[in-house]
Amino acid sequence: MNKIIFLITCFFLCGFCTLFYGCMADGTDTIVLPENQTWLNKVSSSSTGIPSSSSTTQSSSSSSEQSSSSEEIPSSSSTINVGYGEPVDHHDNTYQTVKIGTQTWFQSNLNYAVEGSKCGGVDDAKLKDENTTTCDLAGRLYKWATAMALPAKCNNTLSTDTECAITTPYHRGLCPEGWHIPSRAEWNVLLTNVAADATKLKAKNYWMPAGVPTGTDDFGFAALPGGVGYNFDNSFRGPLQLGAWWSTSEHTNIYAYYMFVKYDKTKAELTNDDKNYFYSVRCIKDGENE
Repeated sequence: MNKIIFLITCFFLCGFCTLFYGCMADGTDTIVLPENQTWLNKVSSSSTGIPSSSSTTQSSSSSSEQSSSSEEIPSSSSTINVGYGEPVDHHDNTYQTVKIGTQTWFQSNLNYAVEGSKCGGVDDAKLKDENTTTCDLAGRLYKWATAMALPAKCNNTLSTDTECAITTPYHRGLCPEGWHIPSRAEWNVLLTNVAADATKLKAKNYWMPAGVPTGTDDFGFAALPGGVGYNFDNSFRGPLQLGAWWSTSEHTNIYAYYMFVKYDKTKAELTNDDKNYFYSVRCIKDGENE
């Protein structure tokens, strides 16, 4: 009898833990970093497959099922030129750059510690103001308005409000001079160039394997699974599982578009969500949005 009571108790406790801890806000499974997981090793050009000189990569024209909330990305059948750009110094960090087609991107996520930006806690899965090893590897996380260098009220207000205006054609946000936060259209150009192939955008390391190809980083974008943060419970979710990057483009007063890559998906996707969530930032060079 005692054994039966013990088994029933374990069943209910496990079920509760799964319900409470096992789902992200978007319905996907979360993962908590194991104690021995280290984020100290930074991605280097030797581990990401970035070409050391100009090269060409043939983009894939294959297609895969898109989620119902995501945009259909047309596939490019042309040859995409890929090569190094000049490194950029910005607030005590040096960012290597890569040119993919006509666009030049940072090869790593922005790691600019401004007020309101967060790092992920390795031990307790909570957002932190102070630096952690997740930021050393994958940069800081930002609410939309923080990334845009706009007042906090802009997370709940359209850019038609003067204080929340998005500069066109380029909105610098937290990026250095001559660079800007990509628009939805600019993300679309990148995804079209690479046929939205998540495998080819992912860095070769740090992604949790899940029966789909690990990253090959064919284009030098080196997408990392920096995770996301949620304002409603100050939680840090999805390290090793997903990366999400803001755009300047709004969907509603409280939703904005972002690009994301997930560990168990073969396609990178564009969708929209709450501006108050914490996502990563990539900068793109001015004048190269075609």
